[in-house]
Amino acid sequence: MNSLWKRIIIKTTLHDQDKKSFSDYALAKGYVEFVIMARRHVKDFFLISIGILSATFGFKGFLLTNHFIDGGATGISLLVSALTGIPLYVLIICVNAPFVLMGYRIMGKTFAIKTALAISGLAICLATITIPDITKDNLLVAVFGGFFLGAGIGLSVRGGAVIDGTEVLAIYLSRKFGTTIGDIIIVINVMIFSAAAYF
Repeated sequence: MNSLWKRIIIKTTLHDQDKKSFSDYALAKGYVEFVIMARRHVKDFFLISIGILSATFGFKGFLLTNHFIDGGATGISLLVSALTGIPLYVLIICVNAPFVLMGYRIMGKTFAIKTALAISGLAICLATITIPDITKDNLLVAVFGGFFLGAGIGLSVRGGAVIDGTEVLAIYLSRKFGTTIGDIIIVINVMIFSAAAYF
């Protein structure tokens, strides 16, 4: 094992940083842990990437062009964008930023970094990818727009991130009040849809 690999393994998987030398067994064990960790990160990256593309397709192929709204932070972004004309990709980052900071405090550094990258990736895709309007049928828009957006959120969660920050708020409030995450999300979405109906 060359010195570069040894340095990588010592820095990433072997926690005893003060030791000047490690046995071959410790290095081999560290190498196995490093490979497992690298595979997990590649899998997470793949799931988050597919999730971002799926959510982008749901947004641009169905929801945006037909003036539909979603729940959560994306719904807030859609509503504010419709009322003010601010580009959606800007609002996606701004609305989710406080939730990323909350996620850092509640879930940890890795989760916050993955979430920040996922939300940034979604904003970039919304700003740069062009997708034609798939259908004008309201039922199909609701079903397939919701399906692709929901699949994107689900895949991102499987990858260890979220692309809708209100899920972090729901986790925090469910721990604080002893309710389920689903109940909190329903309450948040009812408020968002009520505001959308009013405006």
